[in-house]
Amino acid sequence: MLGRLKALALLTFALIVTVLRRWLGRRRGGISAFRANYDADGLPPVTAEERRAMTGFQRCIACGLCDRGEAERIAASGGAYRGIMALVLAASRSMPDFRAAAYSFSFVPDSVLAEKETICPTGVPMRAIAAFVRAKADAVGGPLPLPARISSLRPPAPEAPVAAPRGEPGDDSVRLPQSEP
Repeated sequence: MLGRLKALALLTFALIVTVLRRWLGRRRGGISAFRANYDADGLPPVTAEERRAMTGFQRCIACGLCDRGEAERIAASGGAYRGIMALVLAASRSMPDFRAAAYSFSFVPDSVLAEKETICPTGVPMRAIAAFVRAKADAVGGPLPLPARISSLRPPAPEAPVAAPRGEPGDDSVRLPQSEP
C-alpha cells in the first residue's frame, strides 16, 4: 500500500512540474523545435501537402513486378541498389535515411520508373516517391556518397581445397586452412 502511495505522489509531482513548465517555460515554435530535435538525425520536416501525398506511397504490396529487368542495374551498383521494390517499400514505410535512398534512386532513370508504374498492379507513384526522397535528401545534405562498389557484398573468391595435416594419433579434430596475410 505504501508503494502505491509513493508512486501516486511521484506521478502527481511529475504532472504538476510538466504543467508548470508548459505555462511558465519558454516555448519554441513547431518547425524550429522539430529542426533542433531531428536535424542531427537527418530527418527533415514534412509539409502538409507531402503528408497527403505519402498516403499514396503505401500502396506497394511487394509483388516484385517492378524488379523484373533490374538485374543489370543491381549488379552495376555493386550492392548499393537492391531494386525498385526495396526502395518503394522503405520510402513508404519508414525512411529516416533519405540520403542513402536518394543515392540508390540515382541508378534508376525516371523513364524506367514511369514504365514500372504502368505494370504496378496497385499504381504505386514511383516517380513521386523518388522525387520526395530526393527532395528530402537535398534538405539534409544531398545523396550520400557511397563507394563505387561495396566489397562486403561481393561473393568470396573460391579457394582451392587444402589438405590439412594430420595431428597426433587419435586426433580427429578438423583443421581449417590458414589464409596468408
